[in-house]
Formats: sequence, structure tokens, C-alpha cells
Amino acid sequence: MIPDAAPPDPPSGVAHVVERNIRTLLRRYHREVQQEGWQKRLADSITRFTGSMPFVYLHLLLFGGWIIANLPGVPLPHFDPTFVVLAMVASVEAIFLSTFILITQNRMTAQAEKRADLDLQISLLAEHEITRLITLTIAIATHLGLDTSHDSELAELAQDVAPEQVLDAMEAMQDQATDTTRLDQGHTSPDSPERGRPEGRSEGH
Repeated sequence: MIPDAAPPDPPSGVAHVVERNIRTLLRRYHREVQQEGWQKRLADSITRFTGSMPFVYLHLLLFGGWIIANLPGVPLPHFDPTFVVLAMVASVEAIFLSTFILITQNRMTAQAEKRADLDLQISLLAEHEITRLITLTIAIATHLGLDTSHDSELAELAQDVAPEQVLDAMEAMQDQATDTTRLDQGHTSPDSPERGRPEGRSEGH
């Protein structure tokens, strides 16, 4: 997206809420692009160009002409007969290109972390709203004289989920699964003395 250009309008025919969200996200992205310095924009432009086919064609033309011009028997001035300069140019270019790619990857990683945090906050908000709806539904059912005691999950669903407890449970289960895998690998290790002993053979024989 060009930094000085206005964000495009979303396609027509979508719901008003969806269109509002699209416009908000486009304005936010447009503002972030405008706030970036010229160095980041330059790095992004170089990264986009290096990932395109014109970049490949340019190198095929440049390196191919370089190699052909320095081949033995070609009636042209051999400015790099051992191709040492070509190897040095390619190495220096690779260093700079990898740096530009890392800069772009770091920016994309930061954007992905922001979006992940946004998704987490929206999910927590949605869970809180659903919990309140369940609580309200249970209260309405109780007021109408409906029996909800047969559903044992309603009491659990009516409670707010603590994210830290969920993370602790996930980490504990992951550690337990890792320990179980290590124990299984230890029992089936090739160096185990139990392996290689013939089955059904007594020690007396």
C-alpha cells in the first residue's frame, strides 16, 4: 500500500458492521504505514523487489552475461577470469538481502503479535459476554419455573474462565505428555538390557 494514498473502500454488499470494521482496520493500517520511517519503507520495498520475478530475470541477465564474458575463448575482455569478483559480489549481496529480509520479518512478527493479542482480547470479551448470557438465561428459566438442574454443565458454563488457569493447565498437560514420551522412549531404547533377550527361554538352558 502506498503511504500517501487513502485506504480503498470495501466492496459493497456487505453488512454495515462488517463494513465499519473493514474501514477501521484499513484506517489503522494506513496510519501505521504513514508513521513508519523511510528506512523501514525502503527495506520493505527492497524485500518486495527481491521476491519478484524481475529480480530473478535481472540476475540471470547480469550473472549470465558476467560468466559468458569471462569464459575462455570468448572474444571479449576478461575482467574476472577466475570469477573471484563475481563470488565476492554475490556474497556481499546475499548479506545485505538477508538483512533486509530479517528487517521485514521482524516488522511482520510485531504485527502478528499485535493481531494475536487483539484476537485474544476479543475472544476473552466474547467468552465473558457468553457467560453473562448463560447466567441471564438460567435466571429467566428459574423465573419461569423451568428445571435446569438436570444439565450439570450449565453451572460450569456460567463461570468466567480465568486465562492464567487455562495456561497453567495447558503447560502442565504438555509437561506430562513430554515426560510420558521420554519414559516410553527409555523403555524402548536399543541399549536396554531387556531387548535382545529371547522370549520364552529359561535361564537354566
